[in-house]
Amino acid sequence: MKDRFDYGQSPEKTGNGELISAYECDPQTADAEFLLSKARYKAITGREQRRDADVLCYQIRQSFKPGEITAEEANRVGYETAMRWTKGKHAFFVATHTDRAHIHNHIYYNSTTLDCTRKYKDFWRSASALRRLSDRVCLENDLSVITDPKLHSKGRFLHYGQWLGPERPPSAKVRLKAAIGEALAKRPADFADFLRLMEEAGYAVRRGRGGAISFLVPGQEKPTRLRASTLGDGYDPEDIRAVIAGERSIPAAEDAAPASRRVGLIVDIEQRLREGKGPAYERWAKVYNIKQMAAALQFLRERQLTDYAALSAKTDGAVDRFHRLSDELRATETELAHTSELMGAVVRYAKTRPVFDGYKAARYSRKYLAEHEAELADYRAAKAAMNELLGGAKLPKMDALKEKRRALAARKKKLYAEYRKAQQEMRAAVAVKTNIDHLLGLTDGQKNKEQER
Repeated sequence: MKDRFDYGQSPEKTGNGELISAYECDPQTADAEFLLSKARYKAITGREQRRDADVLCYQIRQSFKPGEITAEEANRVGYETAMRWTKGKHAFFVATHTDRAHIHNHIYYNSTTLDCTRKYKDFWRSASALRRLSDRVCLENDLSVITDPKLHSKGRFLHYGQWLGPERPPSAKVRLKAAIGEALAKRPADFADFLRLMEEAGYAVRRGRGGAISFLVPGQEKPTRLRASTLGDGYDPEDIRAVIAGERSIPAAEDAAPASRRVGLIVDIEQRLREGKGPAYERWAKVYNIKQMAAALQFLRERQLTDYAALSAKTDGAVDRFHRLSDELRATETELAHTSELMGAVVRYAKTRPVFDGYKAARYSRKYLAEHEAELADYRAAKAAMNELLGGAKLPKMDALKEKRRALAARKKKLYAEYRKAQQEMRAAVAVKTNIDHLLGLTDGQKNKEQER
């Protein structure tokens, strides 16, 4: 958290700290305050999550159209968004950055509530709900919003054909190499200046033994080493220093087009030739395209798809089935986790209830309380957890809970097998349809006409 907070509060990005606003916390000590509230939450409720599953803080990034808003106004909009999202129950601070062409906010909010009795629970499609809230706040302030995001299809997930096609985001290594090229293009004075430019671009610098340098790409858990064996020729630290000294040119940026996976897509030979690919590439691409069209033809024959409308219907059905199974699997996993958590609370309650009965029989003696304080705290925490999980419903018998958990586990196993099969069918159908569209040169309007025939 401290690394992220220090980045968010960078003086160079926030007008020397003038563009930072906070609610119920001090941005300078927010990391310690968030940890302290988590410790109080554990002491009050008796609950403790697994270390690898615990969340201490959430971050929201909110960007605005260049030239449409001032930095001060952007900070106010970010504060309003955070307040409405957390409903004033979580501490947060907003850092507005002006180092890019587009002004943007980094909003950090505590996962634990202000009274330290509850935690923020991430929910299904919370990102979509947050986007809708941000859009509403922006519209209320006469600001632009993205009306047709490219990252979603049918309002659900990114269409798999898009991930396979040219719209698929480049890999972490490709993005890192591009960032290195951009930093070197700014002609840093020395290697330390180069590292500073990389940090400003959002790539955290990690220093290892023997002077090794690694970069943590945004969205990546493990840092990537700066060396030729990892990134390719021209990316050793000595190569970077040679570029800075003017002794060699900046390494050529890698083609961001992803390699095909499993079921490939037709490649545009003419476009690749215009980009400088040679005769060897042309020969390979022609053979590759023939193989992909053969795979598409086999797919059509096996499924007896005789026209474009049938192929479109098959593809849409495969996509819909995959998303339906995804929803069912996620709902089953949620219910299974809820049942398991309830069973654990019941067991803890049963173990500590005799201690509470003894405390009650002792007429709430202070001496008894001092001797059994830990057990009584566990009892209260277990009882509170049961009440929250039941939500006013009657507590089922343990045998019924065990049977329900067994049934849910069996359903999850069955659904997962169907999910994997549906995923493979969707991938194949989407790739084949994309190849057919490319071969026929169909635009969106032409596709609709083909489907109507």
